[in-house]
Amino acid sequence: MTQSIRWLQDEIAARMLQKLDIVKLEAKDVLLIPDFPGAHAPFLAKRFPGIRFASAPECELSGFDLLKLKMSRFWNSRMKSASLISLDEYKKTGRINLPSNSVDLVVSVLLIQDLADPKHFLQECWRVLKEGGLLTLSYLGPDTAKELNSELLAQQLPLQKLASPWDMHDMGDALLGERFSDPVMDMEFLNLDYDSDALLLADAGALNLLVSEDQDAAQFAQLPKKMTLEVVYGHAWALGKHLARAQDHVAYIDLNQIGRKTRSDSA
Repeated sequence: MTQSIRWLQDEIAARMLQKLDIVKLEAKDVLLIPDFPGAHAPFLAKRFPGIRFASAPECELSGFDLLKLKMSRFWNSRMKSASLISLDEYKKTGRINLPSNSVDLVVSVLLIQDLADPKHFLQECWRVLKEGGLLTLSYLGPDTAKELNSELLAQQLPLQKLASPWDMHDMGDALLGERFSDPVMDMEFLNLDYDSDALLLADAGALNLLVSEDQDAAQFAQLPKKMTLEVVYGHAWALGKHLARAQDHVAYIDLNQIGRKTRSDSA
């Protein structure tokens, strides 16, 4: 994402947090991945008093904007220490730089469609979540910008596909496959109308739908006047993290689950 599409991040984050209104959760430690300037963190700070933030800022933030974001999260955390995580480092190493079982809530806004391996991201979320923690996410689905996929435009525009064009069923199955419980998936279409071809191309570039954002609208004929976004929402729980787990048809049991039977147990 880039700043030209910031309004969309804010809008989607607001819709995600509205869905959290009916969720019963006590959260003290929250991971925002990615994190960006907006109203989502103040909302969470109000919803969960005493919250502490772990923030994975967008890679595109300037040094000054990054400093402002870090100070904002410090104040949002009521002057408690806020962890700063490199999103770029995660994309390179595949590891969220947080201890296992360290956060109650992971909030991911419009990230997964740009990841080459969303399953690994889910695995990392499972790892850092505490027992009973919640993952809530949103991302762009495969029908995003279908107006740009006409045969004529496909020959003219430097289009690129989403790295992970998953529909909501793909994500639901993946969440269950990574041991998350009770996944709830939802989807909606947002229709964006444009008076300017240049603005449409700028938004398509900001959404990583074009190889480059710097496109001259004058060189393309018959650009559409609208763009449809398929936005997928989901949340799931990290439950039973210490229970037996199956892998390759073999059950593995945590040593902490094995207790010595005493005489009083058999009485």
